[in-house]
Amino acid sequence: MYSNAWHEHPGDPARPVRPPPIRAAARERPRAPRPGGGDGAPVSAGTGASVRVAAERRAVPLPRGPRGGEGRIRVAIVGATGYVGAELVRLLTRHPNVEIAGLVGRGRNREPIGGTHIHLDRTGLHVDATVPDADAVFLALPHGAAAAIVTDLTATGAAIIDLGPDFRLRAAADYPRWYGFEHPRADLLPAAVYGLPELHRAELAALRDREIAIVGAPGCYPTATLLALAPLARAGLIGDLVVDAKSGVSGAGREPKQDLMFGEVNESVKAYGIGGHRHVAEMEQELAALGPAGHGPDANPGARRVDFLPHLVPMTRGILSACHVRPSRPVTQRELDDLYADAYADETFVHVVTQPPATKHVLGSNACRVHVRLDERTGRVLALGVIDNLVKGAAGQAVQAFNAVHGLPEAAGLEQLPLAP
Repeated sequence: MYSNAWHEHPGDPARPVRPPPIRAAARERPRAPRPGGGDGAPVSAGTGASVRVAAERRAVPLPRGPRGGEGRIRVAIVGATGYVGAELVRLLTRHPNVEIAGLVGRGRNREPIGGTHIHLDRTGLHVDATVPDADAVFLALPHGAAAAIVTDLTATGAAIIDLGPDFRLRAAADYPRWYGFEHPRADLLPAAVYGLPELHRAELAALRDREIAIVGAPGCYPTATLLALAPLARAGLIGDLVVDAKSGVSGAGREPKQDLMFGEVNESVKAYGIGGHRHVAEMEQELAALGPAGHGPDANPGARRVDFLPHLVPMTRGILSACHVRPSRPVTQRELDDLYADAYADETFVHVVTQPPATKHVLGSNACRVHVRLDERTGRVLALGVIDNLVKGAAGQAVQAFNAVHGLPEAAGLEQLPLAP
């Protein structure tokens, strides 16, 4: 159901999005009473269906997290039939603190997940059209779909981790420009947290005590790019910036498309998104927020208008982001090494390496490998970031943010090492 093609290819015409039907929760469980009582009532989801939510009760007591005798945190995955949904299932079935309460796909009725993702058939899970009662809901949906249903989901007290773009951008005016739709819940944007834990760990942790908890998980290109550039941005060193990035075909989702057929992509590399890829908005937003205190808009002038060119390469998984930076002042390799060592010394998933990394080095893992090198001849800085676009670029990062929100170790469920060869 989830497809990066909806947000990775800005040349595609904006299309209306039909959110999946959401029906009554599959079960009822005791809920902590709130003042005033109330039995709850059906609330329209905007799709002709309804969700029964408790108008005066909370489904999830605060703070969020493991609750002693109540056992594991119950999660639902909406959009489980896409590539990202499958990765969420793969990761969360091995999470020590999670119980998967249900998988959701539009028009499905107790369909075994193995019928869609054969590698998951041993999980015994089924896909249905009903969002079950859950403590947290992962949304792997096309742009516009999550915003249309989030009101009914947050009314239960569930934390929302949206893997689409609907809560990544802080300004409502950016959505018509970059995604072609007016945001239906612009009032929620200021409260949503950009879900890159390495940059927003404290904000994610603060959601544990809030009645409404929404995480806007970053896109795959911004993840690799921001982690490669963050130490430079914090030091105010981005005088000019060009980002040249490569992605495997799984970033375009599972929906059949002629230009993604084997005969079209094999032995070929092509540029796309020329003139304004949608992920530029995230990069500029986050880089602007990283500038050194007191420098205001003068910090990192090269980050105000990011030149970004993505390419599709004939591989299944992986993102490589090559960031070419003209520094705002002269720097040395020793200074760069110290900046990156200090920035990522305590990070579990960001590894600063001395040799240029390859996407194969992180395959199947939640790791990001970063390399920085000064070209003494030109004075430019090259910062490289590589990730698995379906793990650190999507499902794994969403689980990492989920862990932060629920007070769990960030590595829970994400300990797997990269695959090789």
